[in-house]
Amino acid sequence: MEDKVRLSDIASELGLSTATVSYVLHGRTGMVSERTARRVRQALEERGYLPRAAEVLLAENPAKIVGVVINDHEKYEAHILEDAFIASALNALSAETAKRGLQMMVKAVRDLADIVSFATMWNLEGLVLIGFCSADYKRLRENMRIPFVVYDACGAQTERTFAVNIDDRGGGRQVGEYFRRCGHQRALCLADNDIDMDLERWKGFREGFGSGAAFMMIPMIKAERVAFYREKLPEIRGFTAVFAVSDYYAVDLIHFLQGSGVDIPGEISVAGFDDTPLCAMVYPALTSVRQDTAARAKCALDALRRLRAGEAVELSVTLPTELVVRGSTRKL
Repeated sequence: MEDKVRLSDIASELGLSTATVSYVLHGRTGMVSERTARRVRQALEERGYLPRAAEVLLAENPAKIVGVVINDHEKYEAHILEDAFIASALNALSAETAKRGLQMMVKAVRDLADIVSFATMWNLEGLVLIGFCSADYKRLRENMRIPFVVYDACGAQTERTFAVNIDDRGGGRQVGEYFRRCGHQRALCLADNDIDMDLERWKGFREGFGSGAAFMMIPMIKAERVAFYREKLPEIRGFTAVFAVSDYYAVDLIHFLQGSGVDIPGEISVAGFDDTPLCAMVYPALTSVRQDTAARAKCALDALRRLRAGEAVELSVTLPTELVVRGSTRKL
């Protein structure tokens, strides 16, 4: 039987201590330089090193594993897996992996280096990455050879990477056109940034609504956002319709406005994006742009299978979106 790779062997090859290699393996990258960490990760991946515990688990569980990595961004305030969009995406991916006889392993991270360590430690079929920005995907591609699929790549696709996008711009355009048809003259778009998919949703909204559309950047942290809304309430009341680029922000806004004595939709119509279960958890029910999470999961796993097999794969696919009108909006 071929001898198994040992950490000490890799350390010797790189001219490093075994402790340094171990630090990188277990994500303690603050103990070493980025250049050294990159060398170690590359060596671990090239040699196919697996920690002993992982080897035992994989031996006992021969089913193949797909890793799903989620960006635990500060705006989720340590509640990332409770977010309605993330939960819906995971639910769809779980159902799709089960259909294919695969296992799903979920990891929430804040440091990109943790993704590389995760991919190195487990014999994964591939990764599905959710919630990262385009610059993150480019950095990961430089440091990992494992195939991965990304949700919302926004132009960052490279070799052995596949993007499952949705028509963000078209979804925003549908909201803008709908508000205009309803007779609104001034409409506001809310987002916590002006890049990537949120920028596309705003651009589409502006295209659909016209010159009466305005944009407002809101804080990511809830306490700061509430204070911001209090300060901006007179300005917000100057609009008869608001499009929030996610259901979470739309529901959050509705709760604030209702608590401030604003009638929804009598005074202000509110629409969101994603059509998550949150839409039914507010009164009146939220108008939102629907994306098909099941179709997205299927596309992601189909792409991983083809990438794993070395087949030619297009760089991305864009799935359609559809506006679902509910009671939070009305005609003037």
